[in-house]
Amino acid sequence: MGYGKAQGGRVEDIRLLTGRGRYVDDIAPPGALHVHFLRSQVAHADIRALDLTAARAAPGVHLVLAAGDLLAAGVDLDMKATTTRNRDGSRGAAPLRPLLATGRVRFVGEALAVVVADTPDAARDAAELIEPDLAERPVHLALAPGGEPLHPAAAPDNCAFRWELGDAAAVDAAIAAAAHVVRLRVEDNRIIANAMEPRAAFADWEDGRIHLCVNGQGVWNIRTRVAAHLGMDPADLRVTTPDVGGGFGMKATNYPEYPVLAHIARLLRRPVRWMADRTESMLSDNGGRDLVSEAVLAFDAARRITAYRVDIACNLGAYNSQNGQIIQADISSKVLTGVYDIPAAHAVARGYYTNTTQVDAYRGAGRPEAIYTLERAMDEAARQMGTDPFALREANFIRTFPYRTPSGETYDVGDFPRVLARLRAEADVAGFPARRAASAGRGRLRGMGLAYYVEAILGDPTEGATVVFNADGTVDLLVGTQSNGQGHETVYARFLSEQTGIPMAAIRVVQGDSDRIAKGGGTGGSRSVTTQTNATLAAVTAMVAAFTPFLAGELGAEPAFAEGAFRAPGSNRTLTLLEAADLARARGRTDLLRHAAEAKLAGRSYPNGAHLAEVEVDPETGQVELVAYAVADDLGNLLDPQLVAGQIHGGIAQGAGQALCEHVVHDAHGQLLTATFMDYAMPRAADFPRFRLASVPVPTRTNPLGMKGCGEAGTVGALPAVANAVRDALAPAGVARVDMPFTPARVWAWLKEAGHDPSA
Repeated sequence: MGYGKAQGGRVEDIRLLTGRGRYVDDIAPPGALHVHFLRSQVAHADIRALDLTAARAAPGVHLVLAAGDLLAAGVDLDMKATTTRNRDGSRGAAPLRPLLATGRVRFVGEALAVVVADTPDAARDAAELIEPDLAERPVHLALAPGGEPLHPAAAPDNCAFRWELGDAAAVDAAIAAAAHVVRLRVEDNRIIANAMEPRAAFADWEDGRIHLCVNGQGVWNIRTRVAAHLGMDPADLRVTTPDVGGGFGMKATNYPEYPVLAHIARLLRRPVRWMADRTESMLSDNGGRDLVSEAVLAFDAARRITAYRVDIACNLGAYNSQNGQIIQADISSKVLTGVYDIPAAHAVARGYYTNTTQVDAYRGAGRPEAIYTLERAMDEAARQMGTDPFALREANFIRTFPYRTPSGETYDVGDFPRVLARLRAEADVAGFPARRAASAGRGRLRGMGLAYYVEAILGDPTEGATVVFNADGTVDLLVGTQSNGQGHETVYARFLSEQTGIPMAAIRVVQGDSDRIAKGGGTGGSRSVTTQTNATLAAVTAMVAAFTPFLAGELGAEPAFAEGAFRAPGSNRTLTLLEAADLARARGRTDLLRHAAEAKLAGRSYPNGAHLAEVEVDPETGQVELVAYAVADDLGNLLDPQLVAGQIHGGIAQGAGQALCEHVVHDAHGQLLTATFMDYAMPRAADFPRFRLASVPVPTRTNPLGMKGCGEAGTVGALPAVANAVRDALAPAGVARVDMPFTPARVWAWLKEAGHDPSA
């Protein structure tokens, strides 16, 4: 069962599936020079010397640069990042993160120099002539104070920030008085986003301006930051984004390669291009997750939660990424207490620098991590207190709205019991004992895992939209968000068509061009469709208001707009918007051919839902198989059920992929051992059962369409659902603690440690 009737195929699918997509590497200017970054092969070392002479003299080489060359040219090396506020009121550490390493390298993959040559091979060959003289330092990898200091600003313990939220005294008192106290430590393993299309960019010098093309998640953040690095007016920098093969938060931020390419294009006055290979991406893309949380839940005698505490240690990598400090602090706290009526809560987060690649947003950015910890703790509480996990959650649900959480968020609406009841039916929970017995008959351990998630839609609540009527009868809809494969071209065109009567085939969605679109919030935090349709609705309202007085003069009476046409009262005369635009053009009213509006959401929306996973474990091999999966979501009103289902499918796959197989591994020297797909396990279609999806909409009041975002919801729910299922499967075998990823080797070792005999 799905979300409802599908509304036709995605308009972009034919283009993308038949190889006619236009990605960065497809559209790089002819004759563009190739850029290669020399990256550090050691995790921590002082740079004693970096001789570029031989590389500069190599065949086909046009330019070789190191950090000193950028500085001499007036480039600002510092990749500034957002810092969080410490519990004492100060800001988190903000050490220099250079575009190219200066003085020291701090992770394997950090760029030391850049080579520009006629061909990729010539650039790589020249880079191999550079032999950095490095004095290695001890490597620090632990999520704990101590170790070799990476930055003076975080010396001596490598702690970048100490953030705190909530009422510590109230939580202490509640725990002391509690009838039941449940404590749980959970690890949230590091992953690599591994978008189908690796990061890429090209830069060109065009009539005194720079054109930078990046496969990102919005052009304006990149334009602002690159212009600042180069000390130029942002108006002299055009940033574009074509088709993008996946982003997932990893492509939302600035990276060193982008300002460096723009500088090279300005310096050489000719186009340059760069495309990462897979290992380069694994070494240099922002990672995701990588934290350890200590949770405490206090309950009274009636099994109502009286307090919640969580203590988080998170890995920032070697430097601050753009949003790294706020993800496990400010952002995760937005869903700190989930869907439960918890009177007292307290959270502490500490961020540590380690000799690894930076960590930033990955599908959900802080919310999956927070819900994972809380829902693992809720499941453990049900187990320890001998309570049904459905009943424990239902007894503690928030029931009165609007509801202000201990972290200051206001949930406007919700009906969590109804959503949970729908999941119980969809997943056939009543039939689970029989399914478990059947699995046991085949020598398998079967487990069921429940999770109830809530999401907080992030990003700028303001967005703009512009509608342009073209002379050929087509209409451009200019939007400030950026598709990374979600189907924006379909849903935006369909929405405008439904609101105006303009044929969908006549509408072209225009995105990702800072010259054509003045500003926008980009894509991230599940904001896109909610903010963009809100802005489009405002543009339609403005458009109708502008056309009405003009058409009153043409029709002899002020017309009303309904069902896609203007109608004059007392007359059978009607004009569609396309006809009205043609008339305006004929009368010289070019002002009526372009309509723009900006709109701000009244508040955040909070998608929520319940996930239930069932797994089978082969105790002889440790192999975990995901055998059943059901979801009941409250995503508000759905504009396109088919696209929503696709987003939920993808989100579940990424969450379950992290739980079952994805895992970043470094050795003691900071070398990345999982730097190819031979070593880093990605989930495949055969690893998943058919997902059962159900919609239980409770429309939000924070936007006129009653929508809630859906892009990250699947991941937020999948992580704890799969983990709780594995925990449930292994509990009868005596395994008391499990942590992701649930790979065969780890599961087999846990069973052996517990003394489980599969033949018994």
